[in-house]
Amino acid sequence: MRPISDVAADLGLAPEHLIPYGHHIAKVRLEALDAAPRKGRLVLVSAITPTPAGEGKTTTSIGLTQGLRRLGHNAVAALREPSLGPCFGVKGGGTGGGQSKLEPSAKINLHFTGDFHAVTAAHNLLAAMIDNHLHHGNPRGIDPHRVVWPRVLDVNDRALRNVLVGLGGKADGVPREASFDITAASEVMAVLCLATDRDDLRARLGRLLVAWDNDGQPVRAHELGAVGAMCALLDDAILPNLVQTTEGAPAVVHGGPFANIAHGCNSVLATRLALGYADWVITEAGFGFDLGAEKFIDIKCRTASLDPDLVVLVATLKALKMHGGVALDQLATPDPAAVARGLPNLERHLESIAGFGKRAVVALNGFPTDTDEERAVVAACCARAGAGFADARHFAHGGAGAESLAAEVVRVAALPSEPVRFAYELSDTIQDKIRKIAQKVYGADDIVVTPEAMRDLGLARKAGLAAAPICMAKTQNSVSDDPKRRGRPTGFTITIRRALPNAGAGFIVVLTGDIMRMPGLPAEPQAFGVDVVDGNIVGVG
Repeated sequence: MRPISDVAADLGLAPEHLIPYGHHIAKVRLEALDAAPRKGRLVLVSAITPTPAGEGKTTTSIGLTQGLRRLGHNAVAALREPSLGPCFGVKGGGTGGGQSKLEPSAKINLHFTGDFHAVTAAHNLLAAMIDNHLHHGNPRGIDPHRVVWPRVLDVNDRALRNVLVGLGGKADGVPREASFDITAASEVMAVLCLATDRDDLRARLGRLLVAWDNDGQPVRAHELGAVGAMCALLDDAILPNLVQTTEGAPAVVHGGPFANIAHGCNSVLATRLALGYADWVITEAGFGFDLGAEKFIDIKCRTASLDPDLVVLVATLKALKMHGGVALDQLATPDPAAVARGLPNLERHLESIAGFGKRAVVALNGFPTDTDEERAVVAACCARAGAGFADARHFAHGGAGAESLAAEVVRVAALPSEPVRFAYELSDTIQDKIRKIAQKVYGADDIVVTPEAMRDLGLARKAGLAAAPICMAKTQNSVSDDPKRRGRPTGFTITIRRALPNAGAGFIVVLTGDIMRMPGLPAEPQAFGVDVVDGNIVGVG
């Protein structure tokens, strides 16, 4: 690995803007944004509906960055931080793979610079101050049955989804029902990722809706005196992190909301920093285009006045065969017919990209078991759809394996383009915004709103969020809200189960189907393979 000072120098970052965390990681002071000399082009990497293992968006983002640099372009990756949930759960680490990884991988996957821990601490401090307020006389008149602020933990733990707190006796607090979310779903994480500076962070934290009082009025974090201490806990966490790729390319890695239960994008500050110091900025949004990319456009682009130049849509033959009806344990078997049967899922996402006014390049993330006949099926589909296509081999060959993808991205980015379009207008009613996402992006016939969700929508309006964006929480395993419906489902509705006002983040989280904000561990979690061998951490990427 290169010294992080050399990586920073490649970008033009001044030494005084760095706060080193050892030899290979650094925080970047916010003053560096004011000194940014130029504005780059933004490429959004998304994917088709993934297999349980994912389709390699992060790996592709890193490989594309390396490929662009091999072609002589000044490129930087702007990515999310990994959560411990997937690291020890189903997917494993979140730093890419093969010859297209972030380094130092194990440190980034685990504690990194402590940003996740800071978010967890700030979130739980507020939770503790709510219960402390209830214990010491409750002068604000909070209704203990209407506290809406959960606690968080960055580990998958289904046993904490629903808990009782305050048990034991009078000195131990006021008994009430409570819950835990995973840290990646924390509204503090969303606030950190959407904040444009420290003042904006403070204002957003102050607006956090934590409870309703006995008169049915909203109670905000600033009323409990929590905001200053939360800002102190987040003082370093608001600074973007600088690391490098396998080939020494710069990568700005900051923030980590999931896309199935949160808004799925890295921080606005990190993206702006990257755009200020590179000609090409490669970023990604979680899971399939229906989840992360929709939120990237409808939430992040609105908040930060961003407009991606194009979308790279990652696909694999394994995922297409899964959508074509092949069992998960048979996906490595060549089957061009199954690939063809799975193409409607790819086509659904390409249509969505066009609906947002953007051009697409399909990156076929290659595996050793892929065949030329199968790849030709995908290339022909892209040609029919008017999308670019590249056979990407960055996992095995790093930047050299992504040169054709990089060249195709440069070619498509040079074509005439139009400004980004949104799925809905902020002036639409809340239900119409949800309906437009469901119909335009998922292909649903309509939405069904439960009575509990209807009550939630009324509370969202009362909390001042009638004109807010929507953050859909939906399964990543299907474009519908039923994880078992692969391919391109038709003739379905989206069931709206809850709608949670996130007044600090400035959006409404809409829960669909059976989505959970605290995942559980599988029968054989990735944690089984994590260890320390001869002083080196193994099993986390």
